[in-house]
Amino acid sequence: MADSQTNLFSYSIGRKLVMGLTGLFLITFLIVHCSVNACIFFNDGGKTFNTVAEFFGTNIFIRTIEIVLFLGLIIHIVQAYILTRQNQKARPVGYAVYNGNTNSKWYSRSMGLLGTLILMFLIIHLRHFWIETRFIGLEQPTLYNEMQSVFSELWVVIFYCAAMVSLAYHLLHGFKSAFQTMGWNHPKYNNIIKQTGFWFSIIICVIFAMMPIAMYAGWVK
Repeated sequence: MADSQTNLFSYSIGRKLVMGLTGLFLITFLIVHCSVNACIFFNDGGKTFNTVAEFFGTNIFIRTIEIVLFLGLIIHIVQAYILTRQNQKARPVGYAVYNGNTNSKWYSRSMGLLGTLILMFLIIHLRHFWIETRFIGLEQPTLYNEMQSVFSELWVVIFYCAAMVSLAYHLLHGFKSAFQTMGWNHPKYNNIIKQTGFWFSIIICVIFAMMPIAMYAGWVK
């Protein structure tokens, strides 16, 4: 019985480590992706953005990392689902006394829901851009023009902004949790990690949300 519990504990820890590693990898991707997309704010008719996007789209190293990224994303999603199911089975009955944020933040308890919303966004986002550039072919002359076309519809802009709100809350928990899972926490710098995670979550998601807003409003052309 003791061996069985030990194996189960080790198995769960292993899954959490994989979650932490893939989470940190995806955080790195967000930084790169946000930096590339933010090139639209040069407001030069998409010249800078198209140049950078073409480099990333044709560079063999970047294309290889792209495959690794998708594998990491799939693993992250699968592991999250398995861990959520394990937690539900381990605690089939809710707390006798529920104190809301006293026990944990609401977004920490809602990572499954937030992750599902983000997954829905990713499916639509990939259909709008990645599938177009890799398999179908752009309807517009450039990727920048494609962005202008996609973000000319209000419902798309609203949907993207709502997805960024979900991503921000997901990151608020996930950023700090990834460092904690990897054992990279210490009383001396835990607050730094927390603050970095908070501002990272806000800044990255605000920039992502401002892109469709700026294009729809005509602030960048």
